[in-house]
Amino acid sequence: MFKLSDKGRGVRSMFDSIAPRYDLLNRLLSLGIDRRWRRFAVSQLRIPAGGRVLDIATGTCDLALEIAGRTPESVKIVGEDFTQGMLVQGQRKLDRSPLGQRILLVNAPCEEIPHPDGCFDAITIAFGIRNVVERDKGLREMWRVLKPGGRVVILEFSNPRSRLFRQLYYFYFRRLLPTIGGLFSQRSAYQYLPDSVLEFPPQEAFCALMTTAGFEAVSFTDLTWGIASVYVGERA
Repeated sequence: MFKLSDKGRGVRSMFDSIAPRYDLLNRLLSLGIDRRWRRFAVSQLRIPAGGRVLDIATGTCDLALEIAGRTPESVKIVGEDFTQGMLVQGQRKLDRSPLGQRILLVNAPCEEIPHPDGCFDAITIAFGIRNVVERDKGLREMWRVLKPGGRVVILEFSNPRSRLFRQLYYFYFRRLLPTIGGLFSQRSAYQYLPDSVLEFPPQEAFCALMTTAGFEAVSFTDLTWGIASVYVGERA
């Protein structure tokens, strides 16, 4: 059984509390743009027929289902999350989907992936890496379970580069988003979101962390004026 730090337990408890309304608020607060971001992230994968994919911080399985819908039936997907409440909501979604039988859910944190070395052809994580308390360890674990020649694709919020757009974005992110989120769910959770994004390193600095963890050919692509970024790395 994995052990979490005090901060990790706090993050897990917060996501447990918002799990029932998580999908609704994602669509509402992002105006549905998050779906387009996930589609782009999946387009960066290279998965062979019969391949295996690990989707870390799978949450309610949005990205896992996107992968299943864009790959052959022979591709199998493992969705991993350290929050039981999210996995409960995710399993309900899988039970309703014809693609759900290709996805197996596992309760585990990114820092302690319960799989042997080099067993996945691809790894994804969407809007989850900023919640990994020991981020360096999490990235090293991803590298460990990725096959040589495999690719990791990370989708995460980032800070816009344009000063004018950044000011508008911060007003929405810091003032409006927690208020709207609080009407439907736990306000503190939607205060945590902008705080965690502002704390996340700039794109170039995060690429450097990926390189230090062992990934090669690391690159990033900004989406929607830099609101989100997709990072790609490979295991040589």
